Amino acid sequence: MTDISFLTATELAPLIKSKQLSPVELTKHTLSRMDKIDPILHTYITPLYDLALKQAREAEDNIMHGEYKGPLHGVPIGIKDIYYTRGIRTTAGSKLFADFIPDKNATTVDKLLGAGGVMLGKQNMHELAAGSTGTNPFFGTTRNPWNTKYMPGGSSGGGTASLAAGLATLATGSDTFGSIRLPAAMCGVYGLKPTYGLVSTHGIFPSAMSLDTAGPMARSVSDLALMLHYMAGYDSNDPTSLKVPTPNYMKNLNKGINGVKIGIPTYYLQGLDPDVEKLFKHAMTTLQYLGAEIREIVIPELSMSTFAGLLTVTGEASAFHHKWLQTHSDAYSADIRTFFLAGSLTNTSQYVKAQQARRKMVKGIHKAFEDVDIILGPTIPITTPAFKEKWVEQNLEVIRRCLPFTAPVNLTGVPSLSVPMGLDRKGLPVGMQFIGNHLSEKQLLQVGNTWEATEPLRRNLKMTLGDIRQAY
Repeated sequence: MTDISFLTATELAPLIKSKQLSPVELTKHTLSRMDKIDPILHTYITPLYDLALKQAREAEDNIMHGEYKGPLHGVPIGIKDIYYTRGIRTTAGSKLFADFIPDKNATTVDKLLGAGGVMLGKQNMHELAAGSTGTNPFFGTTRNPWNTKYMPGGSSGGGTASLAAGLATLATGSDTFGSIRLPAAMCGVYGLKPTYGLVSTHGIFPSAMSLDTAGPMARSVSDLALMLHYMAGYDSNDPTSLKVPTPNYMKNLNKGINGVKIGIPTYYLQGLDPDVEKLFKHAMTTLQYLGAEIREIVIPELSMSTFAGLLTVTGEASAFHHKWLQTHSDAYSADIRTFFLAGSLTNTSQYVKAQQARRKMVKGIHKAFEDVDIILGPTIPITTPAFKEKWVEQNLEVIRRCLPFTAPVNLTGVPSLSVPMGLDRKGLPVGMQFIGNHLSEKQLLQVGNTWEATEPLRRNLKMTLGDIRQAY
């Protein structure tokens, strides 16, 4: 029998609609798995056993009475603990907000629950969405299901690890300088950072407001398309929200990539770990075989990413946290406090120069899209690191290495889809990212779906409790 823990939402939906699979049965199965495995992995901060079962029973009752809402109806979803949830604590992974209980839902939470999704719980994350390792001294460090001695990435590591371990069918994430794509790459799942403003961030703790983006994470591209269908759309409560039509992202996913022009910036070929370089070269060959036209391109402006990214992220984050840094600095863990205090040293002149650099980057990347349809690069240049004792220094080092690869799309506002590329010599996933022009999510998903059909990981990750205990 197929283990329902690892079926995608796209596979579960027809079973639920035809009443072959009960939402209550599915939810109980997932909650039972969480109960056994999550004490090891720490993917959830606040599991919602009673609420999830209540929502599953409501979904089942609706379906039995012919009130099927669509392919999310009765499907278990993990919500990153940066999304507000009415009457349920929302910590942002921080001691500072450990007891914060919002009086409203984030817009995206309302949309997913309105479509019939079942909320399993609030998922663990690197504190305040400001780190890249998944280390959290307050709520437990999330571990990578492929090997628990290794990090899952961050800041959305709780969501990606839960997907890899079969502890959620779908998960929400946020991406300010790579927080969806980096952990997706490390955990071997799929993550989409949409166009800035396409998905509402109303009711989501801000990190750096000019960069913050909400997006979906899943075990398949078709599930990303499904989630984006419900998550995208204009929100009058979000001043950054785009008032644009949203296409049917699930339509024509099997279009293929014949004739698609893919550009590889020389910027993304520098400083790669040997395993990343080897897998990326193989991926380029495979994409050519599938019909894509591959060419190297030069985007000189990408070299500004580290300067503009660090100044923007740390400057905006420290401005938002200024009051608490003055009054409750001991409530921040050492790595986040260091990161934010560095931002407090940013002066107006430096911040303005960073924004000028961003404008040049926007022009540079849009100029590149005059000649290519998609830009491709490794999601991050490194293979997944094992946790180190000096975790503060390790987080800052991972940010230093990875931000130049992830931040360009945040700084320019364009979408990026991280997909598994293969396994390194340690047996851990490595990812690459398809980057598209403004509002090109539909094409990105089509390209990603074609890539997924190559089965880049060559096997399904179906972690048993024994597997995880052995890895631990």
